[in-house]
Amino acid sequence: MTDLFDNIIICKDCGKRMKKAEIVRNGIPIRYAFCEKCGKKEYHPLDIERYKEFQQLKQRPFRVKLRMVGNSYAVSIPRQIIDFFSDAKKLTEEVEMQFTEFDKLMLTFHEKVHQKIFKKNKPFRNKI
Repeated sequence: MTDLFDNIIICKDCGKRMKKAEIVRNGIPIRYAFCEKCGKKEYHPLDIERYKEFQQLKQRPFRVKLRMVGNSYAVSIPRQIIDFFSDAKKLTEEVEMQFTEFDKLMLTFHEKVHQKIFKKNKPFRNKI
């Protein structure tokens, strides 16, 4: 199936050819076409739909159980979250885990994001 943005897009207001670009909002790439003459922007509908889906997942609190598995604890990740990442083909076999605050634990599913976040949030090391 061909993508809408594989074709030339003409501005419906001024008739000029629109240029294509991409922005990233909350880690989600959103493609758009913009007209240099009149400034009109047209966002890719599938990207907007995906971003809205992410916003809905982000607003929804998930309550999961903590279970003992061998000498470790396990947390079930809800299917909706896994499906969201699987659709994006960003799911990796392993996740990175890091404390962000005393009572918050961050899981990172995408390798490129791992590198960006772990460079930025260097672990605190207390020198004695």
